[in-house]
Parts: sequence; C-alpha cells; structure tokens
Amino acid sequence: MAYTVQATWDEEAKVWVAESEDVPGLATEAESPETLLIKLRVLVPQLLELNGCLRSNEKSVEVVIRYQREERATVLVAA
Repeated sequence: MAYTVQATWDEEAKVWVAESEDVPGLATEAESPETLLIKLRVLVPQLLELNGCLRSNEKSVEVVIRYQREERATVLVAA
C-alpha cells in the first residue's frame, strides 16, 4: 500500500505544507521539497506506528508525495 501526502506551496509563508488523509496526524512544513522529504521520512513511519497503522512485519512503506503550486502573473499584451 502507498500512502499519499499532499504538499502545497504556501506563498505567504514561503513554505511547502504537507498533509495526508492516509497518515493520521501528519501536518508539517519545510522551505524546500528536499527538506520536506527528509522530514517525511521520519514523520510518516512514526505517525503510522503511533496510530497502529503498520503491520508487525512491515520494514518499509511507500509514500507518494504530490506537490501543488499555483502562481499568478500579470502580463502585458500588445495593443
């Protein structure tokens, strides 16, 4: 089973915010996708274990991180 994490860019705070319906209690942020991944490698297994979501023989879990960033820009058009 793969656990899905949604990572959304918070423009105001200038951080990636990660949440998941698959990983109870997950809410964290980081300034870059790389730093976020480092945090998730620690947090996801901890939260899954604390919430009793892991099978006793599981040595690893798969995590799918979906990054979403939206930007708006005003551009000039030729008249």
